[in-house]
Amino acid sequence: MMSSEKGRESGEGSSRPTGADQPPPQLSRYESQKRRDWNTFGQYLKNQRPPIAMSQCNYNHVLDFLRYLDQFGKTKVHFQGCVFFGQPDPAGPCTCPLRQAWGSLDALIGRLRAAYEENGGLPEMNPFASGAIRVYLREVRDSQAKARGIPYKKKKKKRNHMKANEDTSTFQIPPA
Repeated sequence: MMSSEKGRESGEGSSRPTGADQPPPQLSRYESQKRRDWNTFGQYLKNQRPPIAMSQCNYNHVLDFLRYLDQFGKTKVHFQGCVFFGQPDPAGPCTCPLRQAWGSLDALIGRLRAAYEENGGLPEMNPFASGAIRVYLREVRDSQAKARGIPYKKKKKKRNHMKANEDTSTFQIPPA
């Protein structure tokens, strides 16, 4: 090893502070997954023919990426003609495809949406925030729920409404 390389390894001649030998702080599980997802999407764009720069990426590329990911899915989604279509607990195996679960795709888009802006993308140009992505996710959710026989119902927020005819006080106004 040459002496100049030895000096670089030990930190000589660098502008780093003396505590630079300490490892960076541990990322949260979410942050690690977000970084991994961002890198995976970036690699997907690079592997396209011709390669696509992140600045040229639009919602169509995101949709293609989501469809590409289906081949790695683990959720059985029954076709309309399958004997198990609409059954929450099928009695046996079938040849229907495995797909990415809606919840996984929804979480992935949330992480990529955040990562896009953290990596310098403008919020108004964010391809992960496109209405077309929301429509696609809704269609995936609905079709998977129908295929499994489990209707998806959005949970309604509980509101503390008082009934109009309910007496809210003990004070009575005498008739005039």
